[in-house]
Amino acid sequence: MSGALAGLRVVSFEARRAEELATMLGRHGAEVLRAPALRESPLPIAPEALELVRRLERGDVDVLVLLTGVGTRALAASLLPTSPDFAARLRDTRIVARGPKPLAALRELGVPGALPVAEPFTWREVLHGVDALGVPKGGLVAVQEYGAVPARLVSALEERGFRVLRVPVYRWALPEDTAPLDRAVAALTGGGADVAVFTNAVQAEHLFRLAGDADALRSGLQRVVVASVGPVTSEALEAYGVVPDLEASPPKMGPLVALIAGRARGLVAAKGGGQA
Repeated sequence: MSGALAGLRVVSFEARRAEELATMLGRHGAEVLRAPALRESPLPIAPEALELVRRLERGDVDVLVLLTGVGTRALAASLLPTSPDFAARLRDTRIVARGPKPLAALRELGVPGALPVAEPFTWREVLHGVDALGVPKGGLVAVQEYGAVPARLVSALEERGFRVLRVPVYRWALPEDTAPLDRAVAALTGGGADVAVFTNAVQAEHLFRLAGDADALRSGLQRVVVASVGPVTSEALEAYGVVPDLEASPPKMGPLVALIAGRARGLVAAKGGGQA
């Protein structure tokens, strides 16, 4: 327990771990407004997933890129009932894993040997991983999508002359109840917040999609302390003209909360708000 954030009004857009993040911030005295900005929307087995199975069976996949642990598990769960040798096919395939979560999912499947990418786990590090494997021009790179199209990664792979098979597993959708998100927009535009915490790149897209006045929202975010979980989320915010004041390193929730607790109050005071 600490009073580092006592009296500060913190908007959190986290969905899956909303309660955990609110509890962590609350331990430092923050008044937390939970406004989940997305939800996972599972997709039926996509034709691309079935195409991936066929390509794996033929040995046509030069590299499989797994971007999330949730996506890796969802892909396996959807394919194993009809393709019981899916895990065995993965063991015979070169895999690039974006961070520890897809690696953990692969271990659960009994699939060793994936190439882990370096922090901070952006599309650039994934690209470096593919490059390190020496994939020939014209080679097939299959990419497990994670709620949204990884456009920069796909474009960079295609610019290198690779064929890309995008495999959607789930999509990020707006929450079924958008009232908390509406309240967050009102707080940000009306001076009712001191800190905004973003833990996923899609949260920025959904927030601006829901806001009736994008310019007012942008101005509101510039008046508060914007905290980002890492470079991927920061890039998404910057695309909307919002430069984060804080960015966690490593890109995880614990370091993010510690960073906010250590620096948010001073930044709020510098911006002329909160209770310094």
